[in-house]
Amino acid sequence: MISLASLTLISIFSYTLVIFPTTFATITGSHLGNESDHMALLSFKSFIGDPYGALASWNSSSHFCKWGGVSCGKHHKRVTVIQLESEGLQGSLSPHVGNLSFLRMLSLGNNSFEGTIPHELGRLSRLRILYLYQNKFNGVIPINLSSCYNLKFLSLARNKLVGSIPVEISFLSKLIFLSFNYNNLTGGFPPFLGNLTLMKEFQAIKNPLGGRIPHTLGRWKSLRIFNAGECNLHGTIPHSIYNLSLLTNFSLAVNQLTGTLPPTTGSMLLNLRRLVLRDNQLSGLLPMSISNCSRLDHLEMSDNNFSGKLMIDFANLKDISYIALMNNDFNGGGADELKFSIDSMGNCTKLEKLGIGNCNIEGVVPTTIGLVYAWFKKKKNGQQSQSSTNERFLKVSYDQILKATDGFSQANLIGQGGSCSVYKGILDHDPKFVAVKVLHLQIRGAHKSFITECEAWRSIRHRNLLKIITSCSSIDFQGNDFKALVYEFMPNGSLHDWLHSNANTSRLNLFQRINILIDIASALDYLHNQCLPTIVHGDIKPSNILLDNDMVAHVGDFGLAKFLGINSNQNNSTGVKGTIGYAPPEYGLGSKMTSSGDVYSFGILLLEVMTGKKPTDDIFNEDLSLHKFAYVALLDQIIDIIDSDVVVMQNTEANAVKMEECLTSTIRIGVSCSIESPSQRMNISNVLHELLHVRGSLQNLEV
Repeated sequence: MISLASLTLISIFSYTLVIFPTTFATITGSHLGNESDHMALLSFKSFIGDPYGALASWNSSSHFCKWGGVSCGKHHKRVTVIQLESEGLQGSLSPHVGNLSFLRMLSLGNNSFEGTIPHELGRLSRLRILYLYQNKFNGVIPINLSSCYNLKFLSLARNKLVGSIPVEISFLSKLIFLSFNYNNLTGGFPPFLGNLTLMKEFQAIKNPLGGRIPHTLGRWKSLRIFNAGECNLHGTIPHSIYNLSLLTNFSLAVNQLTGTLPPTTGSMLLNLRRLVLRDNQLSGLLPMSISNCSRLDHLEMSDNNFSGKLMIDFANLKDISYIALMNNDFNGGGADELKFSIDSMGNCTKLEKLGIGNCNIEGVVPTTIGLVYAWFKKKKNGQQSQSSTNERFLKVSYDQILKATDGFSQANLIGQGGSCSVYKGILDHDPKFVAVKVLHLQIRGAHKSFITECEAWRSIRHRNLLKIITSCSSIDFQGNDFKALVYEFMPNGSLHDWLHSNANTSRLNLFQRINILIDIASALDYLHNQCLPTIVHGDIKPSNILLDNDMVAHVGDFGLAKFLGINSNQNNSTGVKGTIGYAPPEYGLGSKMTSSGDVYSFGILLLEVMTGKKPTDDIFNEDLSLHKFAYVALLDQIIDIIDSDVVVMQNTEANAVKMEECLTSTIRIGVSCSIESPSQRMNISNVLHELLHVRGSLQNLEV
């Protein structure tokens, strides 16, 4: 007789026999997969040079899922993301990356990878995003990328790729973003590209492709951006393109396109914000229906063969900021009808640039428009006619910027970020040095950053804000958009350099640090409490704090700034918000930017200034942050966390006590500013008051 207990044991034993082989296989497969990923990453590292230490954490001291730039799945611990843009990496791309079978994103843009793109990438069937832009890859586009059938985003821009666009690309049916900009591709646009029916953005600028635009591209019903400037294209623009009603950016500049534009162009492409067809051989009337494109911001039709009446009603284009119609022949209809179009510009209050030279337009440009620069006809004496009625700053050209920076020479490069480079230079009209911030417009968000920064500088003035001298919005000698901001040069560099650079042999003393913190708090108090509307800086960190000859701090870089309380898309909850380590935790959860977010960033910056430790240092992890590090020290060991360059031996015990009280008060301010809950953080006005009190106490120390 078998007891119930015996039956239970037999059942468990039988269940184990059934389950064990499967479990064992799963564990073994997971282990083998992890080991395969580990070896692939080590191979990736062995193929490249790493001059700036981006891969310093890639060693046996930690699991590869914790290595810099690597992310893994929560459960299977397989590599799903490699994200190493703008890290100065050099060398070739290891074919063993093809063994990372769970990889969903490979982003290596803006480095110096060279050689061919390994065909082994075709093994990555789970890959969604492949960014290899701005490297030195050569050879052809691998045909077996077609096996990456889940691919949605593919950027191979700014490399040295040759050959034609392979037919296999058309197998990537989920592709929504494709960029080949600035390569040496030939063979034209193959008709099979029309099979990529989910396409939203297509970029192929500056490739010697040749050929015609195939009518099959009219299948891209979801297309928003089409940019194929300088591609040696000829023939006419297929009528099917005008059916792409969602288009916002349509650019075919500098080709050999012929024919006319349909009269219904503007009625069919109502969502256009940017229409650029300059430097072609287009002819006929400029469609009056362009008046219907009420969202149009940028219109470039210069250097074509357009003729006849200019009947666009610019009064409907209230958002237009750039109009270029030069070198056409609008000779029909007489002066009165041409005057109608000029007069209708009176409502274009956002217009910044107007080009109407050599196109037979007569009349007076309304003084109500918001011009900062214009190209008109040449006067008989060779002088350019007046360019602006309300110019605020001295405007400079690309040629002047080029000359000022000695051709953007490395010797004049004083700073570099993901979306810009900063050069030292001297403009013709002034012997003083200036700082020239050149935007990398190929980087997504750079153009928006330029507009935002211009908007911010237009309305703010404070002794602790970086002074802007002028701006440049032009084109370079290759016809590419060029945008730069020119600032007052800060000879003592950034706060980051003073805190962390080995190049600075001297260090900041305590008084200098407190004064710098007061300067920053003063600037934030102005932005938060004295500006209408309130301005949130959005990226307070040491590298954005510049120091003048007298070590006075100036807050710069308003590329992420937000204006609160206005109906604008600036305040949406998507997009880049600050810098890792300094951005408040609520931004990572999708919260809108607020002044309390700036206070959090300031709190982290204060703790960094006083401790000499960056929030991203290796000692900090999920269990220990810079905030917690300082909070714990407030209990009884404040001196132990203070930067050694700050602590100075005092000549009396009373001074030593006062000094420690001042240090404790300062750290407490930083901790109170960087509390996780936004509602519990200090108001910046109170911060400024407390810091002024600390400085007063330090000044009263006995000598």
